[in-house]
Amino acid sequence: MIPITEFKGRDVAVFGLARTGLAAARALAAGGARVHAWDDNDATRAAAEAAGVPTSDINSRDWRSFAALVLSPGVPLTFPEPHRVVTLAEAVGVPIMSDIELFARAVNALPATQRPKLIGITGTNGKSTTSALIAHILKEAGKDVRLGGNIGNAILELPELHAGAYYVIELSSYQLDITSSLRLDVAVWLNTTPDHLDRHGDMASYVAAKKRIFLNQGAADWAVIGVDDHYCAQICTELTRLGVQHVAPISSGQALGRGVSAIGGKLVDALSGRSEIVAELAPAQALAGKHNAQNAAAAYAATRALGVDHRIIASALTTFGGLPHRLERAGTIEGVRFVNDSKATNANAAAQALAVYPRVYWIAGGVAKDGGIADLAEFFPRMAKAYLIGQSAGDFADALRGKVPTVMAGNLEAAVKLAFNDARASGEPHPVVLLSPACASFDQFRSYEERGDKFKAYVAALSAAPKSNGAKA
Repeated sequence: MIPITEFKGRDVAVFGLARTGLAAARALAAGGARVHAWDDNDATRAAAEAAGVPTSDINSRDWRSFAALVLSPGVPLTFPEPHRVVTLAEAVGVPIMSDIELFARAVNALPATQRPKLIGITGTNGKSTTSALIAHILKEAGKDVRLGGNIGNAILELPELHAGAYYVIELSSYQLDITSSLRLDVAVWLNTTPDHLDRHGDMASYVAAKKRIFLNQGAADWAVIGVDDHYCAQICTELTRLGVQHVAPISSGQALGRGVSAIGGKLVDALSGRSEIVAELAPAQALAGKHNAQNAAAAYAATRALGVDHRIIASALTTFGGLPHRLERAGTIEGVRFVNDSKATNANAAAQALAVYPRVYWIAGGVAKDGGIADLAEFFPRMAKAYLIGQSAGDFADALRGKVPTVMAGNLEAAVKLAFNDARASGEPHPVVLLSPACASFDQFRSYEERGDKFKAYVAALSAAPKSNGAKA
């Protein structure tokens, strides 16, 4: 844990008691603050109490007594309207901040010689894989690495701050929205496509939240930014023109005269302006696909900026095991390969997976994002059949009608069985059953992780079933 001492002896409100809120409450209490933790959900409050975090109804307190409000990233800040606790805090001038902001202030309070290195990663897609890959490369280079934020442990649950440590932090737009003091040695912005507009209202606000990852950077710091979409390309041009920090463009769609490119299965380093092939990507089995080529280019640029030798990076790319629920190999039964891509919660993320395989038996559906699957039209010819589940099944069936054979499977277990039977009967060499839902999971599951775990369990059950039931024993 990282104790937060800034508010020692003062009252602090913590609203939202999921993973980050609980960690913030504990860190503040460890630093001597009087913590008033609250959540609107009765069950969540009960779970917090059971976990040793006392609750205090902040609705009945005088808000002028609070030194700060630590807000869960998921609580609406401005759109569609501020949550009532945001309004209460703003009415009396109480600063609103995230757990990341608490962390940043703790780092900034240290003497410069005692501060760890901070690497932050954001982007609509790929930030978890890139964060984990950067952490893996740094570990292979012998560094003391801590990975957290929007991935794994909450940032304040990580080991205490000290010089020589490397904190690799995945950052969502929600977290960046209420963070103002974070200074990153390396800030990575992978890509931007429409997402979370129900929180930010429009693309301008979403992009503005993401752009905050570069706040406070100086001449010694690095901005690593993808240039394969026009939003990020514009920001890259702007950062380069301003010249505040070093800028490293990265791409998996074009060869760059300056930056890092992943083209034709090769990683090309042109950070100095001179192009050199530094790695082959084919041996990196966990980094298949164009989207993962971009992730590899970003991780290479970030770790080179931190002084890691290019040969260590190239070797580490091949030993990276990948993340659960992102193009995760879930098993092979009678020649049918099962791939768990449950983390694909929007169409753009699903597109990255669909681009990897020439033909798939596609399991999709759940709570659709704006636009549904219209942007996946170019991949419809790759779909042998679609097995639709969840709330969006009807809309997806309409979008696929006349273009892709569809089955209204209803639930994931049925979809796995139906897809397996069709793939096995197809006679195709090594057919692929792909769970890449293009949807959030909350209609049928608690999270995309639970959805992916269920998929793997259903595949395992098929593998264990007697042969007469349609699977190898």
